Amino acid sequence: MAQIAVNNISKRFGEVQALDNVSFEINPGEIFGLLGPNGAGKTTMIRIILDIYKADQGTASILGGPMTEAKKNQIGYLPEERGLYQDIQLDRCLIFLASLKGMEPILANQKIAEYLERFDLASDSKKKVKELSKGMQQKAQLISALVHNPDILIIDEPFSALDPINTQMVKDLLLEERNNGKTIIMCTHQMAQVEQLCDRLVLIDHGQLVLEGALAEIRKKFASNDVIIRTDSSIPGDLMGIESIVRSNNHTKIHLSENSSPQQVLAQLVQQGIILDEFEIATPSLDEIFIQVVSRGKVRNE
Repeated sequence: MAQIAVNNISKRFGEVQALDNVSFEINPGEIFGLLGPNGAGKTTMIRIILDIYKADQGTASILGGPMTEAKKNQIGYLPEERGLYQDIQLDRCLIFLASLKGMEPILANQKIAEYLERFDLASDSKKKVKELSKGMQQKAQLISALVHNPDILIIDEPFSALDPINTQMVKDLLLEERNNGKTIIMCTHQMAQVEQLCDRLVLIDHGQLVLEGALAEIRKKFASNDVIIRTDSSIPGDLMGIESIVRSNNHTKIHLSENSSPQQVLAQLVQQGIILDEFEIATPSLDEIFIQVVSRGKVRNE
């Protein structure tokens, strides 16, 4: 059974149709990407799932039914707008936020100490939150979302303000939580992180769901008829079934004709004695797919 099921959700704010008949399901134990350009409706969808907003139409089921106060304690939420209290010590702030999720003080102290150590914040625990860097505050906010051991974790731009070392630390943690059975919903503009972490994703644009599926399936759907090769040899221009050859510093992209196949091109190269260091079917990056889908939506809405 899906951990979260969104069925035909619509939401309007005045003249703005924030969401328009959106449906999708999120399975237990997966990292699910909720993607879209600014103003697409992602935050509105999250707030409907969390029962902060009420949908005009449709339903959102979480952990098998409507949201309840008890279920809210089974959810960890890292909002894009950070919510740490700035004028109190970091450890006291985290303990207070843990108490709001029903944690007993002894357990909260223990778990917070463990997370502070893991996130290299133990030596800063007595500092006021406002004295911490943006990256430190980001890690502290993530601790507050995780400390009560939620079944579902919803994170909005989790890598904001993090350097590469801390970005990798957070990625490792998210994969660990997923492997422990947590369901994670991730909103981010960093497509490289989505490619590395997400099992499935949806893309919302102008309030509508325009793309859904596993990353491999989506890439296959948007794949062009190109191959990429790396070789020190010259590529003959008279190969059959080739429309164009584009050379760059470290590889050559060959665009095949409609009726040609990569296997046919590879056979020709081998027959002509071309020594290949690499030969692969070109697959678009998620960045390229995102731009293509969103640009198509802009043309449609003009």
